[in-house]
Amino acid sequence: MSREIIATDQAPQAIGPYSQAVKYGSTVYLSGQIPLVPETMELVTGDMEAQVRRVFDNLRAVCEAAGGSLNDIAKLNIFLTDLVHFPLVNDIMKEYFSEPYPARAAIGVASLPRGAAVEMDAIMVV
Repeated sequence: MSREIIATDQAPQAIGPYSQAVKYGSTVYLSGQIPLVPETMELVTGDMEAQVRRVFDNLRAVCEAAGGSLNDIAKLNIFLTDLVHFPLVNDIMKEYFSEPYPARAAIGVASLPRGAAVEMDAIMVV
């Protein structure tokens, strides 16, 4: 099975030695996305809602570059520096995804790259 590297300028460029996504067959492994604005590579300004939306927008761009959509995600991992934001993530997620929703984990972490409050990665099947 061949490996295909997925890259798009519609999502932040990798800030380390990794790819935005890697596709093996029909499975796409999406790297973690934090709320970076692709054009500036700076964290989005605004509240937690703006951060969560930016992360979903970044994930959507990588999904589309791989030939899919957010609704093709089979597994979503959400990392939050404060789980008090979990209900907000749920509310916003309903706007970006339609049922049936992907399998998911939400994990509280001490810190994330660049001081972000949220990061998400995913596995997509196209």
